[in-house]
Amino acid sequence: MHYRSIFIMLACLLTLAACGGESATTPTAPAQPSATAAPTAQPTAVAAPTAQPTAQPTAAAAPTAPAASAPTAQPAAPGTIALELVTSDLRQPVYATHAGDNSGRLFVVEKAGTIAIVKDRQRAAQPFLDITPLVNSGGSEQGLLGLAFDPSYAQSGRFFVYYTAKNGDNTLARYQVSANPDAADPNSGTVLFAQPDPAPNHNGGMLAFGPDGYLYVGLGDGGSGGDPWGNAQNRNTLLGKLLRLDVAGGDPYSIPRDNPFAQASDARGEIWAYGLRNPWRFSFDRASGDLFIADVGQNQYEEINVQPAGAQGGQNYGWNVREGLHCFRADPCASDGMVGPVAEYSHAEGCSITGGYVYRGAALPDLVGTYVYGDYCSGTVWALRRDAEGAWRQQKLLSSGASISSFAEDQAGDLYLIDLGKGLYRFATGK
Repeated sequence: MHYRSIFIMLACLLTLAACGGESATTPTAPAQPSATAAPTAQPTAVAAPTAQPTAQPTAAAAPTAPAASAPTAQPAAPGTIALELVTSDLRQPVYATHAGDNSGRLFVVEKAGTIAIVKDRQRAAQPFLDITPLVNSGGSEQGLLGLAFDPSYAQSGRFFVYYTAKNGDNTLARYQVSANPDAADPNSGTVLFAQPDPAPNHNGGMLAFGPDGYLYVGLGDGGSGGDPWGNAQNRNTLLGKLLRLDVAGGDPYSIPRDNPFAQASDARGEIWAYGLRNPWRFSFDRASGDLFIADVGQNQYEEINVQPAGAQGGQNYGWNVREGLHCFRADPCASDGMVGPVAEYSHAEGCSITGGYVYRGAALPDLVGTYVYGDYCSGTVWALRRDAEGAWRQQKLLSSGASISSFAEDQAGDLYLIDLGKGLYRFATGK
């Protein structure tokens, strides 16, 4: 085997988000997580991208913009963007978000099953929630993986978590805050669904409320390598899908009437989009409503899909017929009706994409309107935006040296990077 393939496969064993290079077609036993080393290089400050502001796409069932160019080999001149450590007092953090309650708190999801509160650069002494007894975190991609606060959280106190259950099921559950605003009620949990999963990897885990008030949930294809069960293209399973749920109605939820397959007899009504391998992190642009889905690749390519605000759902993003813009199982491949990514990068640049956010903060004005994302293996952070002609362009933003498990944004729109082995960083002006 080529030495570079060996390197990628070894890196994938440590990768939280199911990077490419798998060749197995049958499930394997969950791997025990290993401690992730702290970054070995100091974050490098570089200038913000200077491309023209992103043009707003028109509403459509599927984006038709041209794909991005390859990442720029050389970053811009240094001096304007850096990563600033907020806290390293975290235990395998995989996600963070705010509650939309003007409290200034960040809620950090820790893989083993806890949610920590960070405020004023300090971790609270007690966790906001501890469901460790319910969580299987034995595999490198298993654990407590997602968190979303109800848009009415300030009044309702409801929030939602996504975790791998002890039996391996991908589980969505609802919880309630207690009388203490810094502590949830651990006994208030209600399971909304528990999706059986045939392998320990490709679990998805992202939760986010869209501008429409519905909860979007990302599930991986069921794991192993190459989607041997064909789940991503099978609309009768939730695996390999992006779901859209009405968690304000129904018991335990209802299916929005305008979901693309709500009335279909040959598909699950929860499905909003399909053909996904492992949509580890996705996000909505808080200004435009556009949906950015970063889908982790298999052997060669990592991809970013963009669904314009106003799209009607039902998109097929191609896996496992295609990987990025390329045929996967056979070449040529029949890909009629499939939606290609607006950007991709090869495994020469990394091995597992970690989706981020369109920056809408005030601290870094040159970054406004830019989608920021990274790679777990290489630690590279990129910026993606449309140029004046409407073409998507990627630019290297930082060489972080981090094991990037996620990005996060606070209520004000400031942007953060989460290092699985080190802690929480804030994007700031470079010195």
